[in-house]
Parts: sequence; C-alpha cells; structure tokens
Amino acid sequence: MAPPLLTLQSISLSFGGTPLLSDAELYVSAGERLCLVGRNGSGKSSLLKIAAGLIEPDSGRRFLQPNARLRYLAQEPDFLGFEHALAYVGADEDGSAHRGKALLAELGLTGAEDLQLLSGGQARRVALARVLAAEPDILLLDEPTNHLDLPAIEWLEAKLAAMSSALVLVSHDRRFLQNLSRKTVWLDRGRTLSRDFGFAEFEAWRDRLLEEEETERHKLERRIAAEEDWLRYGVTARRKRNQKRLARLESMRRAHREERRIQGSVRLAASDPEIASKLVIEARHIAKAYEGRPIVKDFSMRILRGDRLGIVGANGAGKTTLVNLLSGALPPDSGSVRHGANLVLASLDQNRASLNPQTSLKDALTGGGSDYVTVADKRKHVMSYMKDFLFAPEQAGTPIGRLSGGERGRLMLARALARPANLLVLDEPTNDLDLETLDLLQEMLADHKGTVILVSHDRDFLDRVATSVLVAEGEGRWREYAGGYSDMVAQRGAGIVGKVAQEKTRPKPAKTPEPKQKRKLSFKEKHALDTLPARMAELRDTIARLRTILADPDLYRRDRMKFEETSKALARAEADLGKAEENWLELEILREEIEG
Repeated sequence: MAPPLLTLQSISLSFGGTPLLSDAELYVSAGERLCLVGRNGSGKSSLLKIAAGLIEPDSGRRFLQPNARLRYLAQEPDFLGFEHALAYVGADEDGSAHRGKALLAELGLTGAEDLQLLSGGQARRVALARVLAAEPDILLLDEPTNHLDLPAIEWLEAKLAAMSSALVLVSHDRRFLQNLSRKTVWLDRGRTLSRDFGFAEFEAWRDRLLEEEETERHKLERRIAAEEDWLRYGVTARRKRNQKRLARLESMRRAHREERRIQGSVRLAASDPEIASKLVIEARHIAKAYEGRPIVKDFSMRILRGDRLGIVGANGAGKTTLVNLLSGALPPDSGSVRHGANLVLASLDQNRASLNPQTSLKDALTGGGSDYVTVADKRKHVMSYMKDFLFAPEQAGTPIGRLSGGERGRLMLARALARPANLLVLDEPTNDLDLETLDLLQEMLADHKGTVILVSHDRDFLDRVATSVLVAEGEGRWREYAGGYSDMVAQRGAGIVGKVAQEKTRPKPAKTPEPKQKRKLSFKEKHALDTLPARMAELRDTIARLRTILADPDLYRRDRMKFEETSKALARAEADLGKAEENWLELEILREEIEG
C-alpha cells in the first residue's frame, strides 16, 4: 500500500491559552475524497492551514511527499499584488495559465476583471479557477461553495468529481459533501476521528457515538456518587485499602472535571404573533424591469398560510427583487400584490455587512437601552438569549465587526427570530452556519406556524424545508414546482445547469449583432454602492433609537413636544431608509447585469 501524500500527526494548537487542536491527525492518500467536518470554531480552517503549510502548530509533525503538488483554497482569498483576474489565476509557474483562462471562461469571466471590484461570487470563481488550473495532487478546499449560485455549485461538483486529485473538503453544503466524499474526518473538541465512509453515513454514526458518550458520563457520575457516599458513611477498616479508594475517587473526579464536553446546542424558537388569514400573499400579473431588462414578467401566484416557498436561480436572476415585490418592499411596474389580514413580516438579509460593525452584540439583539429580548411573547434576559445561540457572556460588548462569519450568521438568526412574525423571509440563511445549527433551523422552520419564503443555493436545505420551489426560467419568467429541489429537478427534467446548457445549444437564427459599447458604472453610481450600506445601517440605528424613545408610555403625557418631534423624526428616517434601500437595490441589480 502506497504511503499517504500528506501526513499530520499529533497536531496541537492553542490560541490565547485555549486549546483548539489536541493530538489531531490527518492522512491524505492519492485520489482520496475526504470531508473534514465539525462545528463552527472547532478548528477545521486552522487544521487546513497547517496542512497547507501556512501556519505552524504548537507541536506535532507535518510531512508532504517530495514532488507532491498541493493547492489550498482559503475562505477569503488574498488578491493583493495582482492587477486583474487572469494575472492571479496564472500566477503559478506550472503552465496552468492556459487552463486557468479556459476555466475563467467556463465560469463566465474574461480574466480582465479588476480584482478589487469583484462581487463575492466572482471572487470565489477566480480563486477556484486558480487552484483547479494547477491540477494538483492534493486540493484543500475551505467552504468552496460560499457565494456561489446553484449553476456554479453544480459545475464545481462535476469538475471535482472528474479530477484525479485527492480532495479535502470543508463545507456546510450537505449535498455537496454527500456527492463527493468517500471518507470522513470528524474534528470534535480538538481531536480527530476518521472513518472510511462518506458524509452520507456520518451523522447517524456521530449521533450513536454521542449517545454512548453520554451513557458513559452518566455511569461515571453514578460511580462518583457511590464513592462519595462510601467516603461519608463507610467503615474505615484497613487504611491502606481506603487510601487507594480515595485516590481512585480523586482520579474519577479529575477525569469528570477535565473532560472537554461537547459544546451546547443552539436553541431556536421564533416568536409567533396573531395567526394570519389563510391567504398570505396574492400576486396578479406583476412585472418589474430595469433599463428594459425584464426581472419579473406577468407573474401570478397565491401563497397560503403554512406554505414554505423556496426561490432558486442564478446570481442576477432577480430572486431578491421577486422577494421584495411579494413582501411589499418594492412596488411592481404593473400588476398588483395583495396581503392577507394580520400579516407580520420578519426578514433575514444575506447582506450581513449592513450591520454596523461598531455596534455591540448586546445592542444588536436588544436595539440598545435594554437588557431584555422578547421571544414568543416572553421577556428573556439578553445573556440567556445569547447563550441559546452559543455566545459567551463575555461577548456581550464585542463589536459586530470582530465576530466570525458563523457568529454573524447566528446573530442575524437571533435578531430575525426575536421579532414576532407569521411570515419569515430568509435570504441565504444557511451561509456560514455549521451543520448542527442548520438541523435546528430546519426543525424550527418545520414547527413554525406561519409562512416561509426562502432564497437559498443549498439543495439539501431546500429538500428538507420547501413545500414548493420557484425557479427563474429566464427573461423574467418564473415557474413553480411542487416539493423540494430534488422534486423540481425530477419534474423539470434537469437542474438549473442542465436547462441553461440546453438553451445554449438550441439552434438560433443567424444574426449579426450590432456592435454595442459595454455599459460601465459611473463614478457617482460606484460611490453610492460603496456608501449606501453604511448609510442604511446608520438609518436603522437611528430608527431603533427613536422607537426606543417612543416606547416610553409616559412620554406623551410628560413631554408632548418631544413626542411629536420624535414621531416626525422617525417618519423621516423610515422614508429615507426606504429610498436608500430602493436606490441600493437598483444599483446592485445594474452592477450584477454589467458584470454578468
């Protein structure tokens, strides 16, 4: 049997005195398909960086076979020092520049793109093109599907399946892991456990292991209780034997005290206001276009109480626009949208950057000026609510800008679920969440008494949550399919990539296109795109502050002038926020259209 290409043995790593990795191991053989799984913060990315040779462990051994070529895809690639996409992709001196250019074309890029102006999805495509073009012996991929739309995810999946490289995958996308992995390494409380099966079998095995661990812990606690009872009431015959028993008791206590237990689970519960009417939303022949490009065209549908509607399509297809039309945040160019009675909406925006990075975690949850959050009609102390989402008490004053991607994802969930709502609108809720938190989010949505509109690129999540899927068919056309994502594929006869490929190969009448100069964003438009998110965050903070003032029941009686001035200021801030959000949305759609 050939030796592994990459070996990590007895790896230990600590941050600030807190152990992250303890005696972890990783072995990667030629052609192996391995997934590395574990909770957010368990050290998966750190172990990948050690495997890539980017950071040194506190102790342990790393060995890479001579002449073995290794490439690493980071969650946030570093483009510093590169002028355009092709320069970055072809930077390796291994003859991969030509392959990189071909891969960029497959991913819808020319190579001339300015790296500083790329969207999240485009940056991920450029980084993927570089590591894939190298055709290495080992590929280390950290969240490769982040920011990718469904066509790009399915393209990447097919490309990796056809490669001969060994793969080490870290991803929250279950379907992606199930389709590609043949071996699983579980990173749990600093240690690794390896099994020769793919991700599809991992979760059942993990649950059995945790149940056995809990049983053993219970037995240990009972033995400690029995020994303590003997210590208090037992006969003290034969001192030597008693000393051994005392030593054994102390050993058991120490083992119980020092055991690194698995981190608690996220507890998700959504606030439910008054039940909405049976008809939640009715859209009749609505349409929306930007600069002549149809985003939604002659679209009609009825959404009823209890529906879980998933919306899928390529980036730039208009998913967010359609959600805003249905929710009433954006007026249609034609047609009408009617909402049922008692409708109360709460939304989770994928644009987490809209949160003010200077706002503390506590103030982001409470709105400022309070120590309590109202959830399911009950007041809950903010520290207790933070614990439900795996935040430590000492993080209460931490600015949002210093939270990790997974922590910001949990914060956005906590904010959205604290608002009483019978209509939840979730835009990419799975981003940066670990698999166990995804499980709990799915259960919460299944138990939610209201209606859910969900935009997601996570196929497994859609299969588990959606009762129907709405698909962008192109040219402003949208079509609804019963069931989850897999049901949609079965009814449609192909996934989104397959359908696009069919349309591309369909014969079209020969036509000589007229030369057209490519539209570019003006300086004013670029400036607005850069500054509007901060402006919107500032307005949201202002609105929250004004609402807190008006929440005082004695304000009108005590200071009528202040009440009226605050009310007028709130109305102005809400109107300004609406204008800013609509302006930003129009510019973002224009940017996506220009950048393809």
